[in-house]
Amino acid sequence: MAELFTPFEKGQLHLKNRIVMAPMCQYSVTAKDGIPNDWHFVHYVTRAIGGVGLVIMEMTDVEPDGRITDYDLGLWSDDHIPAFTRIIDAVHEHGAKIGIQLGHAGRKAEDAPQPVAPSAIPFPGERYKMPRALTVDEVQTMVRKFADAAIRAVKAGVDTLEIHGAHGYLIHQFQSPLTNQRQDAYGQDLARFGVEVIRAVKAVIPPSMPLIMRLSAVEYVEGGYGLSHTIELAKAYEAAGVDLFHVSSGGEGPIGSGGRPGTSPGYQVPFARAIREALHTPVIAVGRLEDPALAEAVIANGDADLVAVARGLLKDPYWPLHAATALRATPDVPKQYTRAF
Repeated sequence: MAELFTPFEKGQLHLKNRIVMAPMCQYSVTAKDGIPNDWHFVHYVTRAIGGVGLVIMEMTDVEPDGRITDYDLGLWSDDHIPAFTRIIDAVHEHGAKIGIQLGHAGRKAEDAPQPVAPSAIPFPGERYKMPRALTVDEVQTMVRKFADAAIRAVKAGVDTLEIHGAHGYLIHQFQSPLTNQRQDAYGQDLARFGVEVIRAVKAVIPPSMPLIMRLSAVEYVEGGYGLSHTIELAKAYEAAGVDLFHVSSGGEGPIGSGGRPGTSPGYQVPFARAIREALHTPVIAVGRLEDPALAEAVIANGDADLVAVARGLLKDPYWPLHAATALRATPDVPKQYTRAF
C-alpha cells in the first residue's frame, strides 16, 4: 500500500487518504453576493469524485470588504449557508471530507472602498489602495466575525475549518513585523490577533473538530520574517487550539528583496518538516507536489502527514485516481468509471 493512500485521522476528521485539495480562489461569484454558485458546485464535487481525501474550499471571507475581489466567497450572512450545504452534502456523497478556509484580505482587499489593516501601510502595486489601521475595538469585532463565520460553516456541515494566516492577508499582516507597526497590545505581541481568532473559532466549533491554520513559513522580503519566527508563531497558535498546520510561504510583498526562493517541485516541504519536528503536530505540505512519486515520498519520508495539491488538481480533477495507478495502489474509482481503469 502506498503511504499516500493510507487513512488519516484527527479528532472527528477521518480521511480515506492523505491527499488534500488546496484552497484556490475561483473569482467566480458573478452575483458579487458571496454565495457559491454552480461553478463552485461542479468544481469541488468533481474533485471528490476524483478521489481527494479532503477538499478545502477557497478563502471565504468573514465580511464583504474582506474579499480580495467582489467575486469571492463569503460567510458573513446566514443567507450563504444553504449554497454551502449543497456543495458539502454532495462532496460527502462521493466519499470525501470538506472544510472551508476562513479569511480576510486586509490591505489586499482590491475592491473594498478602503481596506483595513493592522497599520496604514499599502501593499506594493497600483491596484492596491492605502489601508486604514483598525482600532482596538474593530480588531476585537473582527475576531467575532471569524467566530460567526465558523458557526455558519458548522451549520453548513463542514468536517474541519482552516484559518488563513498566510499569503499576506489580514492575520498574516498582524503577525509580520513588516506590516504590523502598532504600538498597542496587537503590535507588542505579533501572535495576539491570530491567537484570539483561533480561540474564538475553537470555542464555537465541535470539540472534536480539528482546526487547521495556514501559515507562510518565510516572507522572502526585506524586513520580513523567516522560519524561526514562524515556529514561534506556530507554538502560540498550537497552544490556542490549532490541530494541524498547512505550511506555505510568501505573499507579503514582491518576492526578491529578501531572497528569491527556488520553486522546484517540493520547495516548501522543508518548511513543513521543520514545523512538524519542532511542534510534533501534524502538518500539510504544499507546493508543486503533483508528481505522484514526490507526493508519496513526502508522506513516506515523514516530511508531512498530508499533501496538498493545487494546480495539479486544476489540470486533472482525477489526479488521485491517476496517482494511485502510478503508485500501483488500487484507485478508489466510482463504479460509473470502472471500465476506464
